[in-house]
Amino acid sequence: MVQTRVPNGPKPQRAWWKEAAVYQIYPSSFKDSNGDGIGDIPGVIEKLDYIEALGVDIIWVTTIADYRSIDPRYGSMDDVDRLIHGLRRRNMKFLMDLVVNHTSDQHAWFQESRSSVSNPYRNWYIWRKPRIDDQGNRRPPNNWSTYFGGSAWTFDKHTGEYYLHLFAPEQPDLNWECDEMRAEVYDVMRFWLDKGVDGFRMDVINLISKDRRLPDATVVDNAKQYHHGSEHYANGPRIHEYLQDIGAIMQEYGAFSVGEMPWISDADEILRCVGSERNELNMIFNFDIVEGIDHGAGGKFSPKEWQMSELKDIVNKWQRFMYDNNGWNALFLENHDQARTVSRWASDKAQHREQASKMFATFLGLQSGTVFLYQGQELGMSNIPEHWEMEDFHDLETLNHWQELRDTEMDKESLVIAKGQYHLKSRDNARTPMQWSAGEHAGFTDGQPWFRVNDRYRECNASSQVGVAGSPFQYWAHILSLRKAWPDVFVYGDFELVDRKNEDVFAYTRRAEDDCALVVCNFRERTIDWSVPTGVFVLEKGDVLASVYPDVQSGNNNSVRLRPFEAFVVRQQIRHVSSSK
Repeated sequence: MVQTRVPNGPKPQRAWWKEAAVYQIYPSSFKDSNGDGIGDIPGVIEKLDYIEALGVDIIWVTTIADYRSIDPRYGSMDDVDRLIHGLRRRNMKFLMDLVVNHTSDQHAWFQESRSSVSNPYRNWYIWRKPRIDDQGNRRPPNNWSTYFGGSAWTFDKHTGEYYLHLFAPEQPDLNWECDEMRAEVYDVMRFWLDKGVDGFRMDVINLISKDRRLPDATVVDNAKQYHHGSEHYANGPRIHEYLQDIGAIMQEYGAFSVGEMPWISDADEILRCVGSERNELNMIFNFDIVEGIDHGAGGKFSPKEWQMSELKDIVNKWQRFMYDNNGWNALFLENHDQARTVSRWASDKAQHREQASKMFATFLGLQSGTVFLYQGQELGMSNIPEHWEMEDFHDLETLNHWQELRDTEMDKESLVIAKGQYHLKSRDNARTPMQWSAGEHAGFTDGQPWFRVNDRYRECNASSQVGVAGSPFQYWAHILSLRKAWPDVFVYGDFELVDRKNEDVFAYTRRAEDDCALVVCNFRERTIDWSVPTGVFVLEKGDVLASVYPDVQSGNNNSVRLRPFEAFVVRQQIRHVSSSK
């Protein structure tokens, strides 16, 4: 019997996208259909039955489009039409990337923009004249650094001005202050929605509004020439105006949106973006877990041992905040920019990998929010093996960091530590080819894969899991089916942490009216004897809805023995009380 607090505030409003689960596809690494070693849209179509069997409702294909065309590496517009048709036949929907903070430097808009200072497209991007220092040397317009390091400005000799790029020099930023450019972006959105796209994942969408003065960033490290200036280019003065324009289009089509919004942590500001009455975005990706709990003082690639207390604080903060304020969460732990969960926060040892994968499915999949599952996560795919050398890495962020360390002549121990962090957190960990079978190249391609296949593909692949009881794939499918079977509890139900101070076990309840589920997860690779907190609930034999192990081992005095990475879900009856203990 569960004893829980009586929730305050309005119940969440219902919407189809709240009850959905999303499967993210990184097309280059998903399935190659033509033997060129690069995944493509026909490869996605080939695997739609596999995706349907998992029980997801939406596929999200990452960065295949260039506004009104498809990158030819991935296929054609006819292929996209076939993909949409295949999804419709399976009652599934299509989420597409919309990248409108920047374009490629090869895009026709930018080619026009850089052709002359008087070109009509000049104002579609952010150009500025050089600064001249006391010695008469040309300098960038301000001291901003890119996400990857170095100046955020590149000098164009032809026109004698710099253009802004918050990411790579090949990705110039669009100027959202330009009315003509914004109108074209809105037309692009309608183009894809008319074609049958059901929603957009909006890449770094909170960077589209910048301080028009483009002031210098605050200097926090005098040893560096360029500095992080997100206080001036993230969540700028016109961001809500632009997002409301976008929201109006999405409402017109009944579509949904999820925003990637880095460098935003203020809860009230986030609510202004996703609050149901705001008509801006439906949800955003929150990076507090994936870019917080194990990033050290020196940044992403400096070590930090994550703490259960911090994980609990983050999850509880956003679960409670969104529920109480009629917002909505996007639930994720993996994507194309994040390492594999089992390796990063648990164990990818052969004896633990599958249990850890299923434990994370239980932990994440039954929280309040829309579930985002990344390709291979449903199989328990792991990080690249530790014996891979630096020449095996492709990721620009990783390689730039490595080169910077070598340029500063770091000692050998520091380089060893950095390599260990790359194996733990590099984006390359998520970009190895999908592991379809134990055959050559993991069944990903008949040719030479663009990126090395993870050596563990023979022990972890789709062929050995689909339809196999107890496999991570089937467990994930079961967790997603629970959300559909009990939406009042697992989609719209209240959330409450249990045993908040425990440093090994993450437990919570989801409840609706008199129906409640208790979710218990052991995050350790050792057995934990967990004593249920007095006065919170009584551990009785209830309906076990999911369990990583074949049984749940109850002990004496309202306790349970949790084996390594064990997790289970038990349906409980509720005893109403005014507040939790």
